Amino acid sequence: MSIFYYDKTFDGLLSVVFDAYKLKLFPELLLTEGDIEPMFMQRLHTTVTDFHKSDRVWKALQKKLSKQALNHMMYVWQSEQRGADSLLFRYIRKAIDSPQPIETHFSDDDVMAMLKLAKKVSKDQMYLIEFVRFQKTKQNIFFSVVAPDSNVLPLAIRHFTERFSDQQWALYDTRRGYGFYYDLHKVEQITLPDHDSLIAGRLNPALLAADEALFQTLWKGYFKAITIKERKNLRQQRQHMPARFWYLLPEMQL
Repeated sequence: MSIFYYDKTFDGLLSVVFDAYKLKLFPELLLTEGDIEPMFMQRLHTTVTDFHKSDRVWKALQKKLSKQALNHMMYVWQSEQRGADSLLFRYIRKAIDSPQPIETHFSDDDVMAMLKLAKKVSKDQMYLIEFVRFQKTKQNIFFSVVAPDSNVLPLAIRHFTERFSDQQWALYDTRRGYGFYYDLHKVEQITLPDHDSLIAGRLNPALLAADEALFQTLWKGYFKAITIKERKNLRQQRQHMPARFWYLLPEMQL
């Protein structure tokens, strides 16, 4: 079995595709430096990320696949699931080699695996958008902590930029230790060097604006008022509002 090494970036993966066709060597496993190399496998090549190479491969894929299929590729990449890069590599090879579009070849295991994983990540993105609860800070920045299963925060930023273009806001992924801040003009990636900023996965109450507690109380009161006790269905509630998000939602802290 053969191995290619690369830097675990999407442009790096596309550069792997370029090198594989140029060398006529197609790896069965993709690793990065520091990964444990399986026994009885041969290291064939180390790919250095080259944006010229990755751009050429991406333009070739744009001619072979629909915009939806290209979006599915990005969803699969952001899944962070083990083996997702190898799945993408096989899918890209099939897309390039086939004279016909492959995205509707549902009998192909890789095509179906791509669709299932893309759907899972898309659902995670939807959950992130639905369950964001902003808190107003003393600096008049609306801050929200998120913790999605997949790395979907970059995929959701456009929604928040368009929806809340008149406010300063920040979204922070506690699982991955990074976030994005919007200053009314542009979005930039941020990290929080001060660990005291977060307590138990939530923003430190000492950083909140004076009226934030009042707004949370009002929100909890509204949520309680619209609840019809006789029609409670906890099973259905967990289906539409998974319990793993509850600690982030003020209305669930009743």
